[in-house]
Amino acid sequence: MIESQLIDKEYRLEDQIELIQRGDEHLRNDIIEAYQPFIAKCVSDVCKRYIKKQNDEFSVGMIAFNEAIEMYSKEKGSSFLAFAQVIIKRKVIDYIRKEQRQYMYPALNMNDEDELEESPLQISEAKKIFELEEESWNRKQEILELSDHLKKFKISFKELTEISPKHQDARESAVYAAKQLINDPELKEYVLRKKRVPIKQLLKLVPVSKKTLERNRKYILTVFIILTGDYVYLREYLEGVDL
Repeated sequence: MIESQLIDKEYRLEDQIELIQRGDEHLRNDIIEAYQPFIAKCVSDVCKRYIKKQNDEFSVGMIAFNEAIEMYSKEKGSSFLAFAQVIIKRKVIDYIRKEQRQYMYPALNMNDEDELEESPLQISEAKKIFELEEESWNRKQEILELSDHLKKFKISFKELTEISPKHQDARESAVYAAKQLINDPELKEYVLRKKRVPIKQLLKLVPVSKKTLERNRKYILTVFIILTGDYVYLREYLEGVDL
């Protein structure tokens, strides 16, 4: 039986989904439990209000997430979470339509009986906890995804602390170099295809030496990956640098 620790690092999520599809029910339960903040976020986006676990819409989202596990195929090209988000939103929208109600939600629905029993302060605190848990979960997923992406460029996540420029101006230069690669269609395609920095061509676009580019090439590649990918939270680490 696959242990739940696989959720953290040993397997990519898409590989874990494949293991579940092969019959690992223990891992299925662990995955569904671990991704409840993601499910709640997807459902809340549709309902335009904060959804709690006891809400019927959350149950619909849980069922949809489980269905997504069964339906997902890596051959389709999209990540599992992107696929699951689509399935969850479709199912919740179908549920809303079947209920035939007017769903004009504020951020928090104060009309629900279970929420009327709580004070505004309790509701506010619960919402803050939910948002913090969601943000923490999202950051963790981005780090795992980036770590996996870096392997394709022959960069280990551990060495990032060693290759990151220590000075602000050096970081700004590296980010500027990464942006030049992104802004030039040919150079961007080169990096995506070759998985390396075209030093000779980049020298014509940046006011730094070849030695500097060589020294910071892995950091430039990492910034390139973050800026061209869907890394909302990791971009925050580049704040203060001219993006």
